[in-house]
Amino acid sequence: MDQKLAVLFMPDDMTLTKENTPLMLRPILFCPILTWMIDELMGQGVERFFIVSDVRAHDVMRPYVSEKADVTYVDGAKHGEELLKLLKDETGSVLIVNGAVLPVGIFSGGAVYSADAKECCKVLKEHGAFAAFPTGAEIAKGFLPVGDEEELRSAQDMCRRKIADKHFAAGVSIMDPNNTYIDPRVTIGSGTVILPGTILRGRTVIGKNCTIGPNTMIRDCVIGDETEVNASQLNESTVGSHTTVGPFAYVRPHSTICDHVKVGDFVEIKNSVIGNGTKISHLTYIGDSDCGERINFGCGTVTTNYDGFKKFRCTIGDDAFIGCNTNLIAPVTVGKGSYIAAGSTITDEVPENALALARSRQVNKPGWAETWREAHKK
Repeated sequence: MDQKLAVLFMPDDMTLTKENTPLMLRPILFCPILTWMIDELMGQGVERFFIVSDVRAHDVMRPYVSEKADVTYVDGAKHGEELLKLLKDETGSVLIVNGAVLPVGIFSGGAVYSADAKECCKVLKEHGAFAAFPTGAEIAKGFLPVGDEEELRSAQDMCRRKIADKHFAAGVSIMDPNNTYIDPRVTIGSGTVILPGTILRGRTVIGKNCTIGPNTMIRDCVIGDETEVNASQLNESTVGSHTTVGPFAYVRPHSTICDHVKVGDFVEIKNSVIGNGTKISHLTYIGDSDCGERINFGCGTVTTNYDGFKKFRCTIGDDAFIGCNTNLIAPVTVGKGSYIAAGSTITDEVPENALALARSRQVNKPGWAETWREAHKK
């Protein structure tokens, strides 16, 4: 795209309340139309945006616009006067976008066109607004106007196909595009396979040669190369390379899972760092913890991080071995290379290379079971 400047005219409904979300802010494949449109145009080389709307809508729109975008908000009631000031020193062509438009389709029907900046100024001087096409205006291709909710719903399949085609062209394999939902903001590396039932949302970035799915949801995460995520949910976190997650794992926000890590079935991780080579194979909760490298977590380990009022952190050193059914009562530190015996409840610091046992000693009572059964016979 040759245009470095775009003027976006927002629909009149932009001032509606949160209960009546404006069409331009409605999501399509999880992404608001305004966000998608600006991101797409930035990707095509547009550097600056003039957004024209009712002034009451300016604050409503700001959260939907990328922080990287150079945006000037223009009062819709005075847009002729304000745009004339903004465009008078511009050279080259300007992209004009009228209303809610999706960056898909073949022909925009005049809702999107480009025109020389000087010709745009002539129209503004003559009419006080963009009431006519500037001389030499060219209708842009590759856009689809949407005027209401019904048109937005009907555009879903076309949008999904366009997104899938973009990833196909980049060397991504999507096994069942009709059963896969990918936000237009998502980036996927070549050689990655997306299996059915996968939902990728937000500004998720997935590396090369990964396998994602089936039945997986990833939102606003960064995933390294050659990583597998199977039947799991990941939110606002980072996962390294050569790592496996799932099946049935749950990664909550603000977690960092490094390289060569195993996060197995029914494992939940929240606001924690998991070092390289650590294995958390099954049935474990790691919350608010800083875990080193090459740690082995046995089945049933729980970091008890909440006392009913505040959250506390656990620190677990490199090469520690955490036995099955262990409770780590935060705040607590487990030293490097230490062993925690299965069934322990750890409340105090464990020194490096120590063995910690924190459980009652077993007591056997010979003949007790037989006596118990005899006493309860009818």
